[in-house]
Amino acid sequence: MKFAIAKYRPHYRAILRMGLPIMVGQVGVLLTGFADNIMVGRHLTEELSAASFVNNLFMLPTMFAYGFAMGITPLVGEQTGRGELRRAGQTFRYGLYANGILAVVLCFIMGTLYFYLDRFGLPEELLPIMRPYYLMSLVGLFPVLLFNAFKQFADGTTDTLTPMYILLASNVLNIIGNALLIYGWWGLPEMGLMGAGISTLFARFFTIIVGLWIFMRSRRYHRFKTGFFHLFGGRKEYRQLLTLGLPIAFQLGMETGAFSLSVIFVGWIGSTALAAHQAAITFSTIGFLLYTGIGSAITILISNARGNGAHEDIRPIASAGAHIVFVMIVIVSGVMFLCRHHIGYLFTDSDEVAAIVSAIVIPMMVYQLSDGMQISYAGALRGLGVVKPMVWIAFISYFVVCLPASYLCAFPLGGNTPGVWWGYPVGLSCAAALFFIEFIKHSRKLLAQRAKGATK
Repeated sequence: MKFAIAKYRPHYRAILRMGLPIMVGQVGVLLTGFADNIMVGRHLTEELSAASFVNNLFMLPTMFAYGFAMGITPLVGEQTGRGELRRAGQTFRYGLYANGILAVVLCFIMGTLYFYLDRFGLPEELLPIMRPYYLMSLVGLFPVLLFNAFKQFADGTTDTLTPMYILLASNVLNIIGNALLIYGWWGLPEMGLMGAGISTLFARFFTIIVGLWIFMRSRRYHRFKTGFFHLFGGRKEYRQLLTLGLPIAFQLGMETGAFSLSVIFVGWIGSTALAAHQAAITFSTIGFLLYTGIGSAITILISNARGNGAHEDIRPIASAGAHIVFVMIVIVSGVMFLCRHHIGYLFTDSDEVAAIVSAIVIPMMVYQLSDGMQISYAGALRGLGVVKPMVWIAFISYFVVCLPASYLCAFPLGGNTPGVWWGYPVGLSCAAALFFIEFIKHSRKLLAQRAKGATK
């Protein structure tokens, strides 16, 4: 036991040092989501239902874009590990270009979808509330995608603190803006959900403006600026970003798609079910964002280990990350169980909504283990630069397994809204098992290649 602890202790410290700032920033985003939904829900329950549907629709392109930007992290991490700082700066520039292009594409797709909101079978009273908020979310894709590029670049250089501070500051601004614009404080007009959209949009532009200002002015990033401004390339750099970023984007996009598309099932049940689903989704994000912080740290450390040739550290880093995530799962599940009867009342006064949320918490707890493990080993695969298998794993796990399971549990088996959620642990368990198998296979292959090279 002591030997095992000694073996992993330096990796525990490194992962926590790298992952905690990411988690704090992620939790800051979560708290802003909490504040948005609580403030909107306290204003009008119908507005919470409208926000639920729009936020779930935008979750899919947002997570797809976040996954695409994640391709920057292993590239920059490996380049930083080898001391190729000019190339890392160059990668950041092309990452901004690529994410800007993706923002245009996603805005076109989501802008087209705007004209078909009435085709989703939603209650008619939600559409007038929903449309202005949808447009604010649409414009907000641009700053979100550009800041994704900055954040993943900063994380890859092992600077996880700067993005954390930027996110926390933007969250404070968003909460203040919500208070002013949703309720019309200090003489401002009472705008309800539209006010929340404006406040969030302002906070999102704040993140990328401040991020780029820090990159240009900070001494820490001075060593990367030569490559950013003066090192030119072309197709090779874009190809690297696409090769790494697109598979991760499809993996996260399909995972999110299982959650986002399942909201259509919930919409068929009614507006009360939508409000409960949004409250539960917001609360369940606690675990996801915490585990993702550790998963990102695993990616950074494994990519750095690859860059400096420390291949023997790759498996211990992944195992240490999984240990940390398991402890977090136990804590998060305990909090969910203890708070299950109170979560709904954070967002609305409706007893009916709170009762549905309480029933949802049980499947929410069940899927924490599989969610944490699939995030950990997906992060390890990204660190290895092995991303192509993620696409077929995600397709099988989330579309072939998860969505049909959610439909089956909700309607044929009569589970209604909690039934939709019982499909999630089935799909996530499939993903966790397949990611683990792929990581073992590719890490073994990497170690075998190194051993073979050492004997020559």
